[in-house]
Amino acid sequence: MATRTQARTAVVQMLYALDLGNEGMTKQSDEYLDERKIKGAKHEFADSLFQGVLDHLEEIDEIIKAHLSKEWDFSRLDQVDKAILRLGVYEILFTDLAYQVVINEAVEIAKLLSSENSTKFINGMLDKIAKEKEK
Repeated sequence: MATRTQARTAVVQMLYALDLGNEGMTKQSDEYLDERKIKGAKHEFADSLFQGVLDHLEEIDEIIKAHLSKEWDFSRLDQVDKAILRLGVYEILFTDLAYQVVINEAVEIAKLLSSENSTKFINGMLDKIAKEKEK
């Protein structure tokens, strides 16, 4: 049985594939999740996250851009980090999940898929966005 972390990791991988130009990922998402043994409620959870990010992608990207330091350009972001941030921002802004859980999950996924520096960067970015939402 897949965990929510595994479902989120699959969503990050699908967002990454889409960002690399795999336009078919939107049609292949069910198959992709099934291949990773993400079934039932976890499949629905992952699918809702993936669709949610896609539905709000422009808004999410603008929020990420607004929180980048002046030295960073959105186009220079590592694509895995970008996918993790997109999912994290979506969950913070558009779901009822506690932001601490979202940030923890994002950091755990970054540990699996990205670098040590990325975990700190993702943690800091999502924390700023979450605290701004709380105001």
